[in-house]
Amino acid sequence: MASIDIQSIRKSFGAFPVLHGVDLSIRDGEFIVLVGPSGCGKSTLLRMIAGLEDVTSGDIRIDGKRVNDLAPKDRDIAMVFQSYALYPHMSVADNMSYSLRLRRTAKEKIASAVGGAAAKLGLDPLLERRPKALSGGQRQRVAMGRAIVRQPKAFLFDEPLSNLDARLREQMRAEIKKLHGDLNATSIYVTHDQIEAMTLADRIVAMHGGVVQQVGSPLELYDRPANLFVAGFIGSPGMNFFEGRYLVSGDRAELQLAGGTALPARRAAGLESGAKATLGIRPEHVVVAENGALEASVDLIEPTGFGIIMHVRVHDIPLKIFTLDRALLNPGPTVRIDLPADKLHLFDAEGRRLD
Repeated sequence: MASIDIQSIRKSFGAFPVLHGVDLSIRDGEFIVLVGPSGCGKSTLLRMIAGLEDVTSGDIRIDGKRVNDLAPKDRDIAMVFQSYALYPHMSVADNMSYSLRLRRTAKEKIASAVGGAAAKLGLDPLLERRPKALSGGQRQRVAMGRAIVRQPKAFLFDEPLSNLDARLREQMRAEIKKLHGDLNATSIYVTHDQIEAMTLADRIVAMHGGVVQQVGSPLELYDRPANLFVAGFIGSPGMNFFEGRYLVSGDRAELQLAGGTALPARRAAGLESGAKATLGIRPEHVVVAENGALEASVDLIEPTGFGIIMHVRVHDIPLKIFTLDRALLNPGPTVRIDLPADKLHLFDAEGRRLD
């Protein structure tokens, strides 16, 4: 396996810039997830690493070697696509072994590589079938097996689970994570699904508008989002936000909303009293209590089985609450809530986190 270094990478399609100077170092054996909304540049970056897109400027190094001008076949990487890309006229075994046969690998080595990959992925009973006789999940396993037999320096996954239903995605996430543990392979995984990112990644690279917004472990992005984009994108349901004026009086700080309601806030160095700011709190951290400091009107209740998502309003500001208390399935027109001070996140007018 190998490390991958991305240095000041920029990409433009004609006059339209897509990536705006991406820097990222991926350690040998690390599982990195590129996550962000559609159009953020994550798939473009992956395709540039693979050699399927040209680099406008900057360098990509695999195991210390600059690969900008190398053809995809010479980069020693394997890619798993969203569309499976299997040959319909070939059996599972032939699909998995195709790249090795092109390299004129010895038959004994091909049989050993295909057998080992099939055993890891539970494909042994399916080796003689053709893709049309397989389910979506089985086809994705074959695509993964085709990548494994090559024993590449790195694996690249381009939204490989997006064509599967929810149950299969859950199953395949577990299989991919277990496979990574078995192979200890350097892997880069692209997804727009933040649940996939949180469950799979050693580190998450959150992208938006062609710019890396934050790099860190899943819990680092959840607990300490660097800006409003990361705070709103990571977590399900997404974080709640209150915009207002940051006011300081003595040792006390608060955020004053447009309606005059004041929410507690911590003192933040570099933020002057009267400045615009945003407070955030995750739905699971909002507390519903009889003696809560704020009154909220109830708009909608969504039971999820495990818990309940409550849609409420505080002075006409929408707020989501996630709770496990089933007594709140019929809460009445209003509830009282608290926003624990130690669970609040403070952001400046530009959306940057304030520690």
